Amino acid sequence: MTTAILERLSTLSVSGQHLRRLPKILEDGLPKMPGTVPESDVPQLFREPYIRAGYRPTGREWRYYFFSLFQKHNEVVNVWTHLLAALAVLLRFWAFVEAEGLPWSSAHALPLLLYVLSSITYLTFSLLAHLLQSKSELSHYTFYFVDYVGVSVYQYGSALVHFFYTSDQAWYEHFWLFFLPAAAFCGWLSCAGCCYAKYRYRRPYPVMRKICQVVPAGLAFILDISPVAHRVVLCHLSGCQEQAVWYHSLQIVFFLVSAYFFSCPVPEKYFPGSCDIVGHGHQIFHAFLSVCTLSQLEAVLLDYRGRQEIFLQRHSPLSVYMACLSFFCLVACSAATAAFLRQKIKARLTKKDS
Repeated sequence: MTTAILERLSTLSVSGQHLRRLPKILEDGLPKMPGTVPESDVPQLFREPYIRAGYRPTGREWRYYFFSLFQKHNEVVNVWTHLLAALAVLLRFWAFVEAEGLPWSSAHALPLLLYVLSSITYLTFSLLAHLLQSKSELSHYTFYFVDYVGVSVYQYGSALVHFFYTSDQAWYEHFWLFFLPAAAFCGWLSCAGCCYAKYRYRRPYPVMRKICQVVPAGLAFILDISPVAHRVVLCHLSGCQEQAVWYHSLQIVFFLVSAYFFSCPVPEKYFPGSCDIVGHGHQIFHAFLSVCTLSQLEAVLLDYRGRQEIFLQRHSPLSVYMACLSFFCLVACSAATAAFLRQKIKARLTKKDS
């Protein structure tokens, strides 16, 4: 009995020693987090206009950049806005599934599933780009190319649900034949334009780079939002009180505001060095784009639930499956375009270093 007690006390003593060492073990296991640096300490590629400080040093281990999620730097708000938005999309959709008992194998549900997948994809790819791009020049290009693939996927996912759930009959009768093929092409063009602009132009970026980014993305938005805009205008003119239409209206407003902050470096242009960590235009763009996506999700869920009869009258299961198959074709084309330009970037960087 005495021996057993002594053995137990010895075990507790060893466990206590381990517990006392735990803070040291954790400290040794985490990367040393160097402070952020001014713009003069990072290569030109990583510098943003009017952002003077808050940059993470390049060339660290990967875990440093992952753990910088919890560090104060000039990208952390960009990361957290889309991380929280992705979680919000996932939780809201899961609550809807629990409440409605979504039939996963139904053709009616397939566009909704692809839309939610595309939303989480673009938000995840975006936060990874902002979190990890500082590792090296090749990482910078790679993760932003991945980000652009996510944008094109989200554009087409939005086009699918706007076409199948949101469009009214008058719009549908005029545009049903070419809307989705045109949306797929514009989604790919948006990815190709952004990737090419990133590949072609160097900092400080000329206006042409912004044109290569904004014009294809703008065309994709105008096309993708056309069934929504048509329904919103007709609804407001007739004095309707559809709840989904109000969420669609908010979606349009939030996107237009986000587009302004994406295109214009404000307010940091007027307060250089004062918006480095919090408050610069790209962060505001992220915030408004996040609430745009959440408004869109709410509207789409209402349309999915309330307009099922219209869906069944218009679309056969085969037509839905074919349209949704094109989603994966767009993913493949956009990914191939990004991979091709990444290889050209890699060859250019290798040549520069040799």
